[in-house]
Amino acid sequence: MSTETQSRILTFDISAQAESHTKTRISTRDFEFVVDEPATLGGTDVGPNPVEYLLGALAGCMNVTAHQVAREMDLDVRDLEINIAGDLDPAKFMGMSDEHRAGYEEIRVDISADVDASDETIQTWLSTVEERCPVSDNLTNGTPLALSFTFQ
Repeated sequence: MSTETQSRILTFDISAQAESHTKTRISTRDFEFVVDEPATLGGTDVGPNPVEYLLGALAGCMNVTAHQVAREMDLDVRDLEINIAGDLDPAKFMGMSDEHRAGYEEIRVDISADVDASDETIQTWLSTVEERCPVSDNLTNGTPLALSFTFQ
């Protein structure tokens, strides 16, 4: 007897309203948050900027995925810390150069965890986390972006 699993696609959405040239109010489900730029980049510094949220989204997703995979592997993760840094040249974004890409040149993820496991098991765990994390997948693989515009 074979069992078929049915894939279920989930749709996540946000709505955003510009409050200034740097500040955006985002709503999703019952949550609201602000995206802004630091004062050094012309913002009011009332919230993280978009690329900081991207790193935060990666950390949050890796945390959830790491714990999910650890449960499946019967690993007891007593503590997990994720530090992420990325290098970005703002010249293309600012319209000053096309030499570098607009996004991060590299993102470095440092995970440290209190878990009893062999080095081989930890490597399997981490590679599975990287492979199954949706945000990591979006960052490492091209995701189609369907952009449309509505006149007001």
